[in-house]
Amino acid sequence: MNLNLQQAHGGLLLVSQFTLAADTHKGLRPGFSSAAAPEEGERLFGYLLDRARATWPDTATGRYGADMQVSLTNDGPVTVMLET
Repeated sequence: MNLNLQQAHGGLLLVSQFTLAADTHKGLRPGFSSAAAPEEGERLFGYLLDRARATWPDTATGRYGADMQVSLTNDGPVTVMLET
């Protein structure tokens, strides 16, 4: 937790995830009206990916919009909840 990506000699994995824009305040089904249109989301994700790779060449990604299976191992007892 005290090292940045460069200090940890780590890699960066960017995964597009539109479901992060889900609104779950009403009913049983999430709403995605605040999410960008797929074309705009792909453009913005491409921009983020280009910028990340320019800064950190060891950046990986999947295919935008694909059904991807991602697994990870959390190292440490900390979970950080981000709310917008």
